[in-house]
Amino acid sequence: MRPRILLTIPLTALFVILSGCGGVKNCPVCGTTTGDGYTNIVVIPVPEHNPTGEPGGPFNSFDIGVMDPVNHKFYVSDRVGLVVAVIDTNTYISSDIIGGANSVSGGGDYASTCDPTIPPIVSGLGNLTRYGCRPDLSTTPGGVRFHLPGGFGPNGLFGGFPGAQCCAARANGVNPLSAPDGEAITADGMTLFVANGSSNVVVFDLSTNTPSAPPKTIATVPTGFSADYDGCYSQPCLDTANNYPNGAPPAGVVTAGTLNTTGIAGCIESANGRAFSDPTCADLRADEMAYDEKDHVLLVANGDPGLAFVTLIDMSGVVGRTSHCLPVLTDQPYMIQIGTDSAGNPIYNFPTCILGQIYYDTAAANNTNVKVDDVLLNAGVVVCPDPSTASPSGASGHNARGVGVDVPCHHGPMLTTAGAFCDQANPAAGCVGATAFAGIGGSAFNPNTGHFLVTNSNATGDPRVGTVDEIDPKLTDTTCGGSSCGPVVVNSFLMPKCMPTSIVQGPGNNFLVGCGDHDGITFAPNEYIIDGTSGNILATITNVGGVDEVWYNSGDSRYYLAARDMPAGPVMGVIDAKSNQWLANVTTGANSHSIAVDPSTNHAFVPLQAGPNCTTQSANGCIGVFAQQ
Repeated sequence: MRPRILLTIPLTALFVILSGCGGVKNCPVCGTTTGDGYTNIVVIPVPEHNPTGEPGGPFNSFDIGVMDPVNHKFYVSDRVGLVVAVIDTNTYISSDIIGGANSVSGGGDYASTCDPTIPPIVSGLGNLTRYGCRPDLSTTPGGVRFHLPGGFGPNGLFGGFPGAQCCAARANGVNPLSAPDGEAITADGMTLFVANGSSNVVVFDLSTNTPSAPPKTIATVPTGFSADYDGCYSQPCLDTANNYPNGAPPAGVVTAGTLNTTGIAGCIESANGRAFSDPTCADLRADEMAYDEKDHVLLVANGDPGLAFVTLIDMSGVVGRTSHCLPVLTDQPYMIQIGTDSAGNPIYNFPTCILGQIYYDTAAANNTNVKVDDVLLNAGVVVCPDPSTASPSGASGHNARGVGVDVPCHHGPMLTTAGAFCDQANPAAGCVGATAFAGIGGSAFNPNTGHFLVTNSNATGDPRVGTVDEIDPKLTDTTCGGSSCGPVVVNSFLMPKCMPTSIVQGPGNNFLVGCGDHDGITFAPNEYIIDGTSGNILATITNVGGVDEVWYNSGDSRYYLAARDMPAGPVMGVIDAKSNQWLANVTTGANSHSIAVDPSTNHAFVPLQAGPNCTTQSANGCIGVFAQQ
């Protein structure tokens, strides 16, 4: 057991670096309405990062961060430490970490425990993976016992995140297999959702979140099939001797019959020009999320290039601490085959809280009045869900939870090649099913309509066409045999000359859409404020561009943009949400694509790779805190 150096708070406090309030006032190029500049006022070290690679190297691979304004915490996905790092926004100190048994930061000594009823998960090849829970459910006759070759047995812990696969550098990393990824948090700050590379959402109970009591894992909800990170090099991962000590598995459960001799390497190899076509890739990572606080619905995107899809999950039981969204057979792994239907099609052990899924698969129509859209123009041509590789895909479709139990599955919108919304069931000539060549990006929930808004970076064959799609969860619709037909796309808003990567609600019904670049096409700086109901563009901001993540801060009514691909270099953009006017661009650092703001101080927290903005932490990487001067 290594000592948990990173959580020795008095020592950590010594490393909080005040960089001074040296903002340039009355600067004609600062662009602020007050004539004041923004500056990096504090540098916060991220624990256990250093240039030597012991234990994990510089803080050079990170993903999304979220702010908990109630408890004054900033959470950021740390792919080098294989944890979610937690920053106290009052003290500017790293207070603790959230991770699993494989965490580099903390050496796994303080891994999150799993609720003992949560089963493990299997990959698209049917092999157990460590990136879920590692329980022993063999007290139930035929129940599964976690096991991987090499001594990985049941320990009751969350297995962890896969980290930065292949390479920490953005240019060389295999992003669709890396994690932790997207994050979302409930308004009370008590529940944290973290998207994992193993195509599932890990849910943590933050009511216990201290160095001595890390948060408990209360759900691991698969949205699809995990990539085969671990493989089984000499035997199937599921076998009678190791996983079913009380006898053979229950009738109908199919144990793994294919040995994976390449592990994740096959998928990494296929990332180079073959669009992750190797069957070990399965559904790649779950990523960006949006949360409906009223109905406790979580939208999650498996959004990487290929056959992207979004999943809507009923998290009411998980948030209410009354359920863990267990699979159909509660003592068997998530996603293992548990039988076949009358046509011989496999039935898998899917989670029971999936409301439905939407696939961006270029289907011929988008029939919204059926639960599973493989009818009419799609009949015999498009299966829903339609697998993107030789592995199975998704967690919806016919007989998804047993014979006669359909889980809604629909398609992305029908669009003209120029991006106009078509008649969905009877599309005119020239209309095509949307795809997501450059991936599904960030999303937001609009409480004014009860709908989600999802960014699609490249919706048609024309790389200049990006959209914001409006999804109705259809929670109360009962047109399909007395039940809901499930979530569907009800509108699509063209965002011209924009790679929509993110979206956030501002004042009222205004939403800021972040625009980036892709596929060799560099757009001029171009951000949009849109009406969240009509999609009408209310304002265009041309002073900042190349944006990944965006944030709205209610404390000063400003939008903050992480513009990592700004032509002149990475910046934090600031826009006045009252007037929709650009205010400032502030230099950040390479790949600074994540941002969140504490509304009580109006301080912006920006993860920074190793570099000069981290001052005395320049070799290690840091969290920069930016404030108006």
